[in-house]
Amino acid sequence: MDLTETGSSLRRNGLRILDTLLTSYTELVANTAAHADPGKRAAMEDIALLLRGAIEARGNVLLKLNVAAADLAAVTAMLPALSSPTITALARGDMNAVETVVPKHNVNTLIPALKAAGARDILEIPISKIVG
Repeated sequence: MDLTETGSSLRRNGLRILDTLLTSYTELVANTAAHADPGKRAAMEDIALLLRGAIEARGNVLLKLNVAAADLAAVTAMLPALSSPTITALARGDMNAVETVVPKHNVNTLIPALKAAGARDILEIPISKIVG
């Protein structure tokens, strides 16, 4: 018997699920009196914010890349973003640094397409929290 969230540890060890005994979920619960206290309520809201940020980050990665100014429009047109990619001019040359959050599930097809469109120095970075 094992408690599993995604099943990846089972697969990694050559195991498979035979049957599900229980499906559960997590809730954040607060004492009514503690929630009425403004200081304690603020701490609870901070915890909830951080938990929501960790949940929001699941399934996303940060892509960082460099691209020549001539290729910038083509590269950024390919990029999904939470709001809009961050674009910064590099100190030397006619280059820009681009950062954006993308869904992890299609990053392995997105990276080669970005490279073909002129992006280089591409980094894929895991994200632990996204707080809007």
